[in-house]
Amino acid sequence: MSMLTLALYLLAGFAEIAGCFAFWSWLRLGRSVFWALPGAISLIVFALILTRIESDSAGRAFAAYGGVYITASLVWMRLIEGRSPDRWDLIGAVICLCGAAVILWAPRST
Repeated sequence: MSMLTLALYLLAGFAEIAGCFAFWSWLRLGRSVFWALPGAISLIVFALILTRIESDSAGRAFAAYGGVYITASLVWMRLIEGRSPDRWDLIGAVICLCGAAVILWAPRST
């Protein structure tokens, strides 16, 4: 995976999490409905970034992104929400990243 691909996956992950968290804040934490607008914009940015991933199919790019998203969500939980992932969270993230690596780098017949 190139550094650009990794950067795009990370940017996409944080854009998606920020968008979803804005809606979470509005609907679950009682924040203003105006949190929905930056949330929607962030989700649009997420979709635009994810389409820039180099892959031979959208499904493969999206599947590999899942491992990055899970790991980024735990980083978000720690940095933004102030809650530390436990060992099971971390083990799960490693398993997901291993799955993403298999999806991205498995030898494929042409």
